Amino acid sequence: MAWLTLRSVACCERLYFMTNPLLVPSPLPYGLPPFADITTAHYEEAIEAGLAQHLAEIQAIVDNEDPATFENTALAMERSGRLLERAAGSFFTLVSADASAGIRDLETKLSPLLSAHQDEVFLNRALFDRFAAIDTAACDAESVRLVEEYLKEFRQSGIQLDGPGQERLRAINAELSRLGTEFGQRVKEGMKSAALLLDDAADLAGLQADDIAGAAEAARAAGHDGKFLLTLIQPSNQPALSALTNREVRRRLFEASVARGSSGGSLDVLGLATSTARLRAEKARLLGFANYAELVVDRQTAPDFESVQSMLNRMAPAAVRNADAEAAALADAAGHPLEAWDWAFYSAKVRRERYEVDEQSLRPYFELDQVLTHGVFFAATSLFGITFHERKDLTGYHPDVRVWEIRDEDGMGLGLFLGDYYTRESKRGGAWMNSLVEQSALLGTKPVVINNLNITKPPAGEPTLLTLDELRTTFHEFGHALHGLFSNVTYPRFSGTSVPRDFVEYPSQVNEMWILWPEVLHNYARHHATGEPLPPEVVAKLDESRLWGEGFATTEYLGAALLDLAWHVLEAGEVPEDVVAFEDKALAAAGIAHALIPPRYRTGYFQHVFAGAGYAAGYYSYIWSEVLDAETVDWFTENGGLTRANGERFRQELLSRGNSRDPLESFRILRGREAKLEPLLKRRGLE
Repeated sequence: MAWLTLRSVACCERLYFMTNPLLVPSPLPYGLPPFADITTAHYEEAIEAGLAQHLAEIQAIVDNEDPATFENTALAMERSGRLLERAAGSFFTLVSADASAGIRDLETKLSPLLSAHQDEVFLNRALFDRFAAIDTAACDAESVRLVEEYLKEFRQSGIQLDGPGQERLRAINAELSRLGTEFGQRVKEGMKSAALLLDDAADLAGLQADDIAGAAEAARAAGHDGKFLLTLIQPSNQPALSALTNREVRRRLFEASVARGSSGGSLDVLGLATSTARLRAEKARLLGFANYAELVVDRQTAPDFESVQSMLNRMAPAAVRNADAEAAALADAAGHPLEAWDWAFYSAKVRRERYEVDEQSLRPYFELDQVLTHGVFFAATSLFGITFHERKDLTGYHPDVRVWEIRDEDGMGLGLFLGDYYTRESKRGGAWMNSLVEQSALLGTKPVVINNLNITKPPAGEPTLLTLDELRTTFHEFGHALHGLFSNVTYPRFSGTSVPRDFVEYPSQVNEMWILWPEVLHNYARHHATGEPLPPEVVAKLDESRLWGEGFATTEYLGAALLDLAWHVLEAGEVPEDVVAFEDKALAAAGIAHALIPPRYRTGYFQHVFAGAGYAAGYYSYIWSEVLDAETVDWFTENGGLTRANGERFRQELLSRGNSRDPLESFRILRGREAKLEPLLKRRGLE
């Protein structure tokens, strides 16, 4: 009978795979989803089946008549939901990176169901009671933390509320899910519709030849053969603004960027933002917090909301002073009053004249393949001993996606890394890392992680030359990938980047330090046509000009971070109707308003905050993480830099730990003490 049972299961799995490949574990290496075999209908079927299966698994935990133990409750919970995790992980990868109309429609349908499912799990009183009854006296530290983290999530999800309170919370969560999905979809469409279409190549004067060719290719792909399309990136300031000599074209590009989502019509998102802010304020009150910012910070490494505000407020005046000094230098260079669309252009001019650094002329030295193979991967091999092997036999969800197998120093497979570097209409803006498969010793899984960027794709046969900002982003996102790839935890809940939001950016920011590290830079920064290395005198000038532009960069970042917090300290009745006036008032009150520097993101395209990306009341996390990053760069430098010993310690004490112990404890063990703010202030010229 046992043989017949096993045989029946095997037959069923074969049948399921023939009809829907998501209903069984992938047969591909490391569990890489067989994207070529998956249809939109498969995603819907598998996610709905996963929801039902997960609830059945949870009900089995609740119905267990034995007393609650770590094994029959916490471990059973960690093993549950595998089908849902597999199907939803693959689906939301497409939502972000390659969304067809059918995928967008399905996202609209499924997002409220997934939100409701989360409530079904964490508002389940019987399940909570079993977790609360677990005796962890005999458990190891990671297992104790697992129970504690589950109990904390139950409480933060509203388990303590009475029946009517829970019902209202469910309604709020469902509506927030709907609003976030719609906001994200409108922002993605708004970025496409705001792209600047130009008729004449002369309007692109100042851009490099490959940029002009890329604009022509983008126009052709959008159905405007013979014209030129300047596509947008997610932040307010656009890369082309630093090079375009035609001031009127700069103005049009800048205004198209900052008007996104706030100009009326079907893509306006301001009403969605205000509705979201009201519901978040109500949710926070329902859960016993003064405002939504306090609710969010309660889940982070920051000790409290006041600590976050204090740090940002300490930095703002110095950032604005530095920005004002930069503005004076730019006005001298321009010879006329500055407008916001002039800043990047004259900043590049001052950098060229004062420091003899021309960012446009550097791009031939930063070809994408060279940067990856001889820069990003080289640094990782030097630090950690890992090697990279491109797997052309494996495919991703789009032809542009490349797949590498990562092997450890002993030759054992560590996981898969997918790189998706080019922009396209089906991809949202920005850059990000996500996991398709998370490492877990309990489940016997190894990581599959993805980096997404939005680099303009050149015409066939032409090199992909990166700007300094794109170069930085490539290293940054691979820092996230390393955090996922090096995970060495037991429980999937703690895997890789599953850490508090204000800690997650820390390892990725550390990885940026290798961009200009001499051994690494010399290895990748070579002219794509001649092979000549970047001249040493240019490297020296780059280092000399390091602080130029920090006033602008810090001011635009703090503007966005403080605007985010301003939205999330409001009570429901205080949320304004006039969003533009609110933005102006909030920035002025925070002391970060600057006529020439818009926030890095305005409300109309603040996807981090209003599209369910997880940064609501948490956009401060980049600068909070940078405190740890600046300290860690000092630690690497003090201990010899790019060495295997340093890499091994960073990997074992921090990157591999995920959330299996307090992340700040991991930092303290690495650094030997608590973090100090001074290294960050020095880095940004804010002492």
